[in-house]
Amino acid sequence: MADTATAHESWDARWQSAEGRDEWLNPDARVVRFAQERRQAGDETALDLGCGVGRHSLALARLGFVTTALDASLSGLEFARAAAEEEGLAVIFERGAMTALPFPDASFQYVLSLNVIYHGDATVVRQAIQEIHRVLKPGGFYQGTMLSKRNHRYGEGKEIAPNTFVKPDGDGDKDHPHFYCNAAELIDLFDGFELLSLEDVEQKAPGSWHWYVTAERR
Repeated sequence: MADTATAHESWDARWQSAEGRDEWLNPDARVVRFAQERRQAGDETALDLGCGVGRHSLALARLGFVTTALDASLSGLEFARAAAEEEGLAVIFERGAMTALPFPDASFQYVLSLNVIYHGDATVVRQAIQEIHRVLKPGGFYQGTMLSKRNHRYGEGKEIAPNTFVKPDGDGDKDHPHFYCNAAELIDLFDGFELLSLEDVEQKAPGSWHWYVTAERR
């Protein structure tokens, strides 16, 4: 079976320029709010899965989390590491794949993965969620996003697997596989978690619908 978790190749190229990094430097307000809640509740260890250029890794470290950040993009990690060093923040950076996390079972109390795990087909997505479940402590918390079928990109390009599309002439990373789901499909994917919130949100531009998920590991 061909590897469909290839979007990091596009992101690695993007992170090499200031222009490509520019819109990905500020943390998402929903992430900051939830992370603050978890820190106030006593959580200490956090994983930023798919950290990119480090916008959330640095925010977690500022809140006092013992923060680990993982990405498959070398250029993203290099920029994030330099930014952390400039602020004097102790972040552990690792290069790796979301489908095979290089951490022991039950390593973290909080795992964040924003705009990451839908880059692939359903098999990739399930593997990533299983890995998140594995590295979370029982009772630990997950926060992340999935692409909604309400997203205006759903159905564009070639369907290479169920609900998975590639648009060879698309902008950004759309020439790599993207997986979309509805609420029922998302709930099925997160078997093993207790969903705490599920909200379909226009993330940036009109029509850019994403599911925002918070969940507790059973």
